[in-house]
Amino acid sequence: MFHKAGFAKFVGLSLVAFLVLTSAVACAKKAGEAEAAAAGEVLTQTTDAGLAIVVGLNTVEGTVKNAKGNYFFMDEVPGFDIVVTGAVQGGDATSLIGKKVRVKGLFNKELPNLLVAQSIEIKESETQLTSVYTSTDASAPADFFNPKTRTEYPDLALTKIDKSEDWEGKGKGKVFGTYLPATTGGNAFISVLTADGKEIGKVIVDSQSSFAVYYIEKLKLFDKIWFYLNIKDSVARNARAKNKEMFHADIVFIGLY
Repeated sequence: MFHKAGFAKFVGLSLVAFLVLTSAVACAKKAGEAEAAAAGEVLTQTTDAGLAIVVGLNTVEGTVKNAKGNYFFMDEVPGFDIVVTGAVQGGDATSLIGKKVRVKGLFNKELPNLLVAQSIEIKESETQLTSVYTSTDASAPADFFNPKTRTEYPDLALTKIDKSEDWEGKGKGKVFGTYLPATTGGNAFISVLTADGKEIGKVIVDSQSSFAVYYIEKLKLFDKIWFYLNIKDSVARNARAKNKEMFHADIVFIGLY
């Protein structure tokens, strides 16, 4: 039978040994994971909701909250967009809005925040699933905006409609403002704003990628956002003052930063 002092000493030493061992195991595990990640052997991206997305095939479930064209989004998979590369039974991805689905999607570390759907099943009940899409295509559509290219679109420091040097020759850039949808037979516009909400001028939108249109719908609750642009021709100097129009551009992406 242990003496009280001896027993306390034994417990204390055991606890120290346990903590040291646990710490060593944790450190070794982290080191191993870091080495494997550096070697490209493993990659796991964890969403804000704690869902682990690994390189390769993932199975995710949820309710389709938003969709446009070939892209859709589920709250259960935050931070990721899901794309189909072909027709979904019933049309395109918009036919899935409001449906509970099970998706098998591929994650490629070169395409951050994108799952390329390989199969989609609608959950009619917990035990009944209806297949509405299958594919073996692992590629992203040409209009997908890769977040890795954000740095190619610097913030355009637009100041006045007559300062064409602010945008001419830049090629690519992003502006902060409000989207003004096209009227019948007309163009859409971006009202470019200062930090305090005053309009600097307008960008004439010649085209929008389907991925950009999807994001305009996805972020419709935000009235002021960033627009990533391929910059085109300037409006003639003598015509700018009439409608405060500065230049033409194609929208390739929109975002909150």
